[in-house]
Formats: sequence, structure tokens, C-alpha cells
Amino acid sequence: QVPLVESGGGLVQPGGSLRLSCAASRTFISIYAMGWHRQAPGKQRELVATITSGGTTTYADSVQGRFTISRDNAKKTVYLQMNSLEPEDTALYFCNADVSDGAGPNTYWGQGTQVTVSS
Repeated sequence: QVPLVESGGGLVQPGGSLRLSCAASRTFISIYAMGWHRQAPGKQRELVATITSGGTTTYADSVQGRFTISRDNAKKTVYLQMNSLEPEDTALYFCNADVSDGAGPNTYWGQGTQVTVSS
């Protein structure tokens, strides 16, 4: 069972918007920070945004002011609202979560959702 499941990716024109979701598919003792990363073809994976359990957020400079990360702790879900999308935002987007489970502290990743920005 994949512990984190992303959805919401797709093809969008430049200037458009998408909302990504990532839900924990299993129960953890605690979920701490959650985040989104992306990896474009031929490039290293990079951090996009993070959010703590208390709601403190951080963003990569390249998405500041265009993307918004949020979470619903009751639904064990993190979101990424992406506005004013640019072709450079095209990538496979992954979510991750720092958790405490039966084995202690751990970090889990989703399988990724593709975002393509093209006219």
C-alpha cells in the first residue's frame, strides 16, 4: 500500500492553474511536516514548498507568490495550489511527509503526479 497518494496533475496552458492533493492512505501516530518536491526531465529533484503541522510554510524562490501550500490535518491531506503556471513548472511532482509510525520517525514519499504546462 502506497502511504501517500497524489492527484490533480495534468496538462494546462501557461498562465493557468492546477491544484494538487496528497492524502495519507494509512494511519500514522503523528504527521509532522509535509511538502512538495518536483523533478523535471534531466534535472535533480527540488523542493517546492513545505508546511509544518502548525501551518508554517516555506517556498522555493521560483514559486513564491504563485504557489500556495496548505493542509487539512483531519483529512491527513496536503494541497498545492499552483497559479500563473509557466512552462518551467513542468515536472513530476512528489509529496512527502515526516511522520511517527510504529517504527519511529520516518519519511514517506508519494509516487508522483505529472504537471505539464504547454500551449
